[in-house]
Amino acid sequence: MKLLLSLLLWINFGGTPDLATVRKMYTGVTKSESNAKEFSEKLATVSDDDAKILVAYKAASILLDSKFEKKLRDKMDRFKQGATLLESTIKSEPNNIEIRMIRLSIQENVPGITGYKKNIKEDKKYITAHYAEQNSALKDYLKDFILQSKSFSEKEKQFVK
Repeated sequence: MKLLLSLLLWINFGGTPDLATVRKMYTGVTKSESNAKEFSEKLATVSDDDAKILVAYKAASILLDSKFEKKLRDKMDRFKQGATLLESTIKSEPNNIEIRMIRLSIQENVPGITGYKKNIKEDKKYITAHYAEQNSALKDYLKDFILQSKSFSEKEKQFVK
């Protein structure tokens, strides 16, 4: 059964997804369980050997997917797996602004009981300090995130407009 599922995923998604598609999917991933599942399936083939930004999105997909687990234990295990993967990715590329944005987007939306909210100020400060250095495509993507983010005040949002 696992072999059949792996084969279907390989046929449907054909290897490593491209970053533009992943970014587009990420913006709507929280809108429904089906969006979250599709996002998770899209990133299922990503391995630690792939670009760290894709690994970070895979970690986010695991974290988001944990929300839909039925059993509390499974929910907690998936959450820990995703958080651990995301933290190891940030540790390997601490100056990657997009990975910081991914962590911020997760941390500002998870329940406080998870204890996974301790980097919000740090990531917000990093994004603010390094926003101007990014290429135009990444600036646009970050801008869209910042404008809808709960972590940035209205005054802080003015720096991207």
